[in-house]
Amino acid sequence: MSDILKQLADALEARKHAAPDGSYVAGLYAKGLDAILKKIGEEAAETLIAAKSGDRRQIVHETADLWFHTLVMLAQQGLGPDDVLKELERRFGRSGLEEKAARNK
Repeated sequence: MSDILKQLADALEARKHAAPDGSYVAGLYAKGLDAILKKIGEEAAETLIAAKSGDRRQIVHETADLWFHTLVMLAQQGLGPDDVLKELERRFGRSGLEEKAARNK
């Protein structure tokens, strides 16, 4: 896993024990899963709009926001970037059509 993903995962875990009024992420955790999911939805929409605009800088900015909030959701669920990376590794080199067919069995 990249160093920044590891650092983020560690920081997100630490925020689980922080005061909600002293940390944005701790505040999200305190609001619960629905608030985190709403934020992911907002960031996904902003990412789509940025992609449609073609502004590369904005695409990267919004994608970083989307990834960040997705990492918050993973941590809230007791998961981390390693779990997703392992799944991507498992799928790597396999046809997308094969992967989809295997899920439908």
